[in-house]
Amino acid sequence: MSDNQSWNSSGSEEDLEPREEPGHPVGIAEFSGVLSKWTNYIHGWQDRWVVLKNNTLSYYKSQDETEYGCRGSLCLSKAVITPHEFDECRLDISVNDSVWYLRAQDPEHRHQWIDSIEVHRADSGYGSESSLRRHGSMLSLTSATSGYSATSTSSFKGHSLREKLAEMETFRDILCRQVDTLQKYFDSCADAVSKDELQRDKIVEDDEDDFPNTRTDGEFLHNNNGSKEKLFQSLSPKGINGIDFKGEAITFKATTAGILATLSHCIDLMVKREDSWQKRLDKEMEKRRRIEEGYKSALNELKKKSHFGGPDYEEGPNSLINEDEFFDAVEAALDRQDKIEEQCQTEKTRIQRSSPVPPGDVYSSTGTHRFSDKPHSQSSPALIVRAPPHDVHRFSAEVEEMVQSHMTYSLQDVGGDANWQLVVEEGEMKVYRREVEENGIVLDPLKATHSVKGVTGHEVCHYFWDTTYRNDWETTIENFNVVETLSDNAAIVYQTHKRVWPASQRDVLYLSAMRKILANNENDPDTWLVCNFSVDHEDAQPTNKCVRAKINIAMICQTLVSPPEGDKEISRDNILCKITYVANVNPGGWAPASVLRAVAKREYPKFLKRFTSYVQEKTASKPILF
Repeated sequence: MSDNQSWNSSGSEEDLEPREEPGHPVGIAEFSGVLSKWTNYIHGWQDRWVVLKNNTLSYYKSQDETEYGCRGSLCLSKAVITPHEFDECRLDISVNDSVWYLRAQDPEHRHQWIDSIEVHRADSGYGSESSLRRHGSMLSLTSATSGYSATSTSSFKGHSLREKLAEMETFRDILCRQVDTLQKYFDSCADAVSKDELQRDKIVEDDEDDFPNTRTDGEFLHNNNGSKEKLFQSLSPKGINGIDFKGEAITFKATTAGILATLSHCIDLMVKREDSWQKRLDKEMEKRRRIEEGYKSALNELKKKSHFGGPDYEEGPNSLINEDEFFDAVEAALDRQDKIEEQCQTEKTRIQRSSPVPPGDVYSSTGTHRFSDKPHSQSSPALIVRAPPHDVHRFSAEVEEMVQSHMTYSLQDVGGDANWQLVVEEGEMKVYRREVEENGIVLDPLKATHSVKGVTGHEVCHYFWDTTYRNDWETTIENFNVVETLSDNAAIVYQTHKRVWPASQRDVLYLSAMRKILANNENDPDTWLVCNFSVDHEDAQPTNKCVRAKINIAMICQTLVSPPEGDKEISRDNILCKITYVANVNPGGWAPASVLRAVAKREYPKFLKRFTSYVQEKTASKPILF
């Protein structure tokens, strides 16, 4: 055994990295599936095909477009995966300033994705502890038996404390084996001596007189006390179990010397690094203080902004946007929509003035009244005057109940009722509101009264009910379609409203019916009514992209006619339409109450003025429709 043998460890950092073992798999299997990814506040959550492969997360618009290349990817080596605190299906993945907001279809799929990501990250080598074990196993028994001079502090240059700890672990294993070997040797020696003593005593007792006084072959002798002993062959260094006691003793000594030297080096390293660690701790504490100050400053700046990105700043039970910011954002969005609508209306007016009115686009008057003395021409078949008695459908009972309820309660005067508050008064228009909340959701009933000259109740209800003209006056609807036509004057309509960020998008499914209510006596005016109330339909089920609102709305119109002078025919100057509009809306969702009330106070009067002005414009040059 040479004293100048060197340690069999390189001390290189490369030894700490995981190595590919024979038979070990090259990588983890690819994982892919559909996840919803947050795009922006306009389009919200969109389904994307996501692929996890080679420690990289990529997404495609769909599975069919994977061959055209991904739309984005993230390396997961330094990514931070954060399951959402409240949404059990959502996980956020961030790398530096890039953040992906993802949602699985259920919590189980989210758990599968998180597990797969962690498996890929671990397989890439991050967090592996096997390198320390492999490094420790590189110390051979031969290197451990080197002389103490080989373990001097100068030989540890370039070695880290982690390497020294790995060597200590190897020394411990070697020392344990050596102790076991020496213990076996000592046990064997003790057994041999015990057997020799027993055999010697037996020989002395049986053959005491037969022993000669002189040694004949060097095997017997006579002691000074007169007793005879058998001289047993002395034990050889390798006489018991082939153990080299001297070699084991030298190895034991070298191992203990190596342990002492390594411990001494570890102590030196820790002493030398104590000052460095303290400086690093001071720097980290200073860095943390600056980061906390920057975070507070950024948070204050963020609160001042009226626009935020990401799904955490939209309407929801855990939204990070406060009530004032919510209101400011909604008001700004409504202002933008009004400006766009004003531009569109100006363009429509310009086109209408330059285009002649189609000859067929006229009303035919129908019906009689107590001031008319000439019959009116036959009505147009496209217009609905009243439902025939036999015109029934499966919702007829519900429609009759709604009509009777509105005729009983909606026409009652609320001017002296303390529960109703007058919130808007502009000319002939008055808007009342009664504040009602249920489970934190605003359910304020709203009632508006208005008087419009030059139009009849039939005309107002016709334009309000007929979906053909819906997009001409309704500016809040994104799209709509008739789900089912129940009869000539009743249909089930589904419509989605334009989203006003940060509020969620709403949709409504309702039955719309138009009825004529005959007066009880000739002095009372006839009444036309349109009622819209929410129903369920299998062809328009709620989705997670919109919040389903519930409505119960009625437009009740009465036509008042003043007698013309002399024998003149009744003109539009002689008619006045008294409108009563009632709305009970459950918006659903989590929008703040103050915001909903402010929006209702702003939008309902604008709707009434816009709609009635549209009816006046459409009927100005047409025959009166009673």
